[in-house]
Amino acid sequence: MLRAAGALANRADFWSLRVLDERYEEHEVRNDIAQPLRQDRDRGAMLIAWVGASAGYAATADLSAAGLQAALDAATARAEASAACSLIDHRQLARPAASGEYASPGVDAPLPGRAEWLDRLGRECAAAALGSRIVERCASVRVTHSEQLYLTSDGVRIEQQFRYLLPELSVTAHADGETQIRSLGRYGTLAQGGIEVLDRYAFAGSGARIADEALQLLAAPNCPSGPRDLLLMPDQMMLQIHESIGHPLELDRILGDERNFAGWSFVKPEMFGQYRYGSALLNVTFDPSLREEAASYAFDDDGAAATKQYLIRDGVLERPLGGTLSQQRAGLPGVANARASSWNRPPIDRMANLNVEPGDKTLDELIAGIGHGILMRTNTSWSIDDHRNKFQFGCEFGQLIENGKLGPVVRQPNYRGISASFWRSLKAVGDASTRGVFGTPTCGKGEPAQVIRVGHASPACVFGNVDVFGGA
Repeated sequence: MLRAAGALANRADFWSLRVLDERYEEHEVRNDIAQPLRQDRDRGAMLIAWVGASAGYAATADLSAAGLQAALDAATARAEASAACSLIDHRQLARPAASGEYASPGVDAPLPGRAEWLDRLGRECAAAALGSRIVERCASVRVTHSEQLYLTSDGVRIEQQFRYLLPELSVTAHADGETQIRSLGRYGTLAQGGIEVLDRYAFAGSGARIADEALQLLAAPNCPSGPRDLLLMPDQMMLQIHESIGHPLELDRILGDERNFAGWSFVKPEMFGQYRYGSALLNVTFDPSLREEAASYAFDDDGAAATKQYLIRDGVLERPLGGTLSQQRAGLPGVANARASSWNRPPIDRMANLNVEPGDKTLDELIAGIGHGILMRTNTSWSIDDHRNKFQFGCEFGQLIENGKLGPVVRQPNYRGISASFWRSLKAVGDASTRGVFGTPTCGKGEPAQVIRVGHASPACVFGNVDVFGGA
């Protein structure tokens, strides 16, 4: 590959080559029956050429010297053809300057073979069989290996290796016309690393626990309706952060790039530096350095070095989620978050690791501080408007809180709010002992569509006087 790239010759002022080689396998046991192995591999390259003020793109699965040269020539021709209508003057952009590398923790450490995976999954699946009301049990793990090489005409070379694990367990309980589902994380347990990822999410022994909670939900009353304090656990904070902070702060969305597809944002460029997004307890960071988190990396897909940055500090909005191109367009500082879902997609502004920083309360202290409230875990449904403002979210598991004590379990707990004011109701933030690190493989955005991995770490958090209601 290096030899083929070294032979590239072109009239472009600058070009970059990003080669991606990704493979995955997924093992699953459903109702004690091993399912067929699912596996795939995808390889290809994206060539970007800058000519004067404009840029052109071309992707290819032909990684020979001739294939790469043809793609570079096509990208250059497209840059020349679009010279009169470029939104960005690429001559004003800082080119990638640093070479480097990154590897997921334990990226080369051995993993179980298929027989051992099926044994681990089968044990949890069997343990979840707690009677006739349990009608479906499913345990799975997806392992993805991803290698990326980034080269430029200026001699920059970046190599990054990633390994992701996604363990999941789901149990369905049914009786008397009522059905309830309880899961390990509703596919929110994506992380970088090796077999230790299963320990991080307490996968071993979770079969019986998840099944028991499904049965509790089956027997529980519906969630009551009305205003009350809301204690969100980290696995639901993941969704809350994602939808009502992450997407609204994407700079290309703020600039209008997504308005005909995924929508706009209630956030405007003039808000940065002064707008009170949340209470003074809210601190939100873009942090690609937490190596076990799903979207950690050293460089984004435009070759920009990635570092931790505050997006919201003490409740005040500081900077957007915008890569090099959007920063130049908006005249705002950003972060290294230009990311592509695959070799045949261009980098666009994406969330990566977007985290709420811990506060100073233990979980017991959070609960003790609530007079009339509810605890919610694990997202099951979401709806939000096209400005990422008005929302309604539902959870798998709820538990009432009265006079500082946990009370009965309730099923189908939901809550609604408005992003522009919801975070200002943040009244308590858990300490590091309450923090959970979660991730999803399925954040969607862009035309053509791009589905990408995102990480969210958060402590448990309490919001005051939230509109809570039960599902149908």
